[in-house]
Amino acid sequence: MIAIGLVAPKWLSSIAHADMVRTAHGGKPTSDTILVVCQLSGGNDGLNTVVPYADKKYYTFRPTLGLKEDAVLKLNEKVALHPGMTGLHGLFKAGKVAVIQNVGYPNSSRSHFRSMDIWQLGSVDFNQKYGWLGRHFDAEAAIGPLNPVVALGLSTEKPKALVGKVASIPCFASLADVQNLLGDPDTEKMLRQIQGMDAMTGSATRVVQQASKTALDAMSELKAKVSTYTPKGAYANDDFGNGFKQIAQLIATSPATRVVYFSAGGFDTHSKQADQHQKLLKGFSDAVTAFQGEMEAIGKADKVIVLAFSEFGRRVEENASQGTDHGSAGPMFLVGSRVKGGLYGPMADFDNLENGDVPFGVDFRSVYATTLDGWMGGDSAVVLGQSFERLDALKK
Repeated sequence: MIAIGLVAPKWLSSIAHADMVRTAHGGKPTSDTILVVCQLSGGNDGLNTVVPYADKKYYTFRPTLGLKEDAVLKLNEKVALHPGMTGLHGLFKAGKVAVIQNVGYPNSSRSHFRSMDIWQLGSVDFNQKYGWLGRHFDAEAAIGPLNPVVALGLSTEKPKALVGKVASIPCFASLADVQNLLGDPDTEKMLRQIQGMDAMTGSATRVVQQASKTALDAMSELKAKVSTYTPKGAYANDDFGNGFKQIAQLIATSPATRVVYFSAGGFDTHSKQADQHQKLLKGFSDAVTAFQGEMEAIGKADKVIVLAFSEFGRRVEENASQGTDHGSAGPMFLVGSRVKGGLYGPMADFDNLENGDVPFGVDFRSVYATTLDGWMGGDSAVVLGQSFERLDALKK
C-alpha cells in the first residue's frame, strides 16, 4: 500500500484504498439515473434571476438594477426569468424546469466559506466531515462495491460534497487531465507493473493490487471512450459551455457514472452587476439548454437531471456601487425531461424581510431529499441525518 501511494497518482491510490474496504461486500448501486450538480459559485443574485416583476417594492429596493417588465421572460403573471435566460425559459415552457424559489436554511451565514460548507455537506453541523454525495455513496458502498467512476468531479480541488468516509470520488480539472494522466504508455505500463508486483505478499496486499488495477482499468476505458466522442450540442467557449460539453462527453461514454459535479464562479457581484450577471446567466442558460438537447439526441434525457444552486442569494437592496451584497435565500433549478416543470416555493415577501434579506421558504435539504429518494435510489434520512419534506418535482 505504501509503494502504491508513493508512485501512483493520488486518485488511483485513494480509489484502491476505498475498494479494499468494500471487497467484503457484494452488489451494485440501486439506480441507473444520473445527477449533474452545477454550483453557481459566489452567491447568485436570486432576485434578478427569478424576478418578482409584478411587485412594485422590488423596484423601490432596486431603482437601478431592477429588471423592467417589458424586458423579462415571464413565467406567470408575477415572476419571470432574467432576460439572458432565453434557453432556460424555453425549457420551462416545455415543462422541463422546476424553479424553486427562496431556498436556504435557518440562521443563514453570509460567509462564502461557511455557507458553501453547509450546502456541500448538506448539514449545519460544524462537526460534519463528509459531503452529502459522499455519504450517499458511502451507503451505496455498504451494499456492494462501487465502480471507480460512479461519480466524478470536474474541479481542481475535490468539493466537500464529494468527500466520503469510504467512497473515493476522483476529481479532474478537465477531461484533458484524464487524457494526460494516462496518455504516456510508459507511465501506464509502470502502473500496471505495480499492480502485479510480488515485492509484498499477503492477502491484504493482493486486495490493494486488485483494487488499484480495477481503478486503472476503469480510467483507461474512460480515456479511450471520451477521446472518440464528438459532442453534438453547440456549446459556447465559456466556463459553463466548456463544463457542460465535458459533462455530455462523460455521460455519453461512461455508463457507470451516476453523478457529475461541476462549478463555475463569478457570481459575487458587489459592483457593476448588470453586465456581469447578464453574461453569467446567459452562459448558464445556454449551456444547460445545449446539454438538454444533447441528452435528448443521444437517448439519455429520461436518465439525467441537472440540479443547480448557489451558496446564498444577495441582499434585497442594491448597494451604492450598482451591485448587491451577500444575502440569504435564492433560487434552485432542477432541469430535465423527468422534471415536473413549474414554480415551487414561496415568492419573495418584501414586507417581511429578515435583516434586509428575503427569508428562506424551502430548506435546501428538501431539494436534496427529493433527488436522493426520488432520483438516485438513496435514503435521504440516512444521508442527511433526518427526514425533510420532499417536493413533488420529479416524474415517476
